[in-house]
Amino acid sequence: MTDTGIGPFIEHLKKRVPFTERELNEILSCFQEKRIKKRQFIIQPEFIARHRNYVLKGAFRAYVIDDSGEEHTIQFAIEDWWISDYNSYIYQTPATMFVVALEDSVILQIDYDSEQRLKAAHHRYETWFRIMAERSAAYQQRRVISNLTRTAEQRYDDFVERYPLIVQRVPQYALASYLGMTTEFLSRIRNKKVKKKS
Repeated sequence: MTDTGIGPFIEHLKKRVPFTERELNEILSCFQEKRIKKRQFIIQPEFIARHRNYVLKGAFRAYVIDDSGEEHTIQFAIEDWWISDYNSYIYQTPATMFVVALEDSVILQIDYDSEQRLKAAHHRYETWFRIMAERSAAYQQRRVISNLTRTAEQRYDDFVERYPLIVQRVPQYALASYLGMTTEFLSRIRNKKVKKKS
């Protein structure tokens, strides 16, 4: 892995666990830098997700397709976020999701076996992966509760407030899918907001 642009990743690591320089170097040695073109898939259904992916630069979308051919966005990821088909990655079973680049991107990848070796080598590495898992679980719970208790417009407002950078960078159809509404309905919400401001 090159040293180009990995500063944010090192800060990401240190923010969660006080790693020593040697420990940081050991972690970094397990990651590979990969450049991904816009519209390139890094995970597809029926293939096992071999990597956990940290976004250094760019944007990604994870989604599934139901039996009627409709797409449902599960997750977005931009700089300093992680993305994978976690069920596939953790259990090393065939993926059910597509993960595609929305922009030309740069990611850092760790494979499953390397992650297991890190966890076995030192409790600090295991702590770091556990913290990531806990944060992910909390995020998913907030999303489920929001979908069950908030109106479509409230969900949109919450998302815009929390993730303004994502709103600017992802296609409208993908955002609508993530929020559980049609593109047309999202357009109406946005138009209503614009009229209120004018």
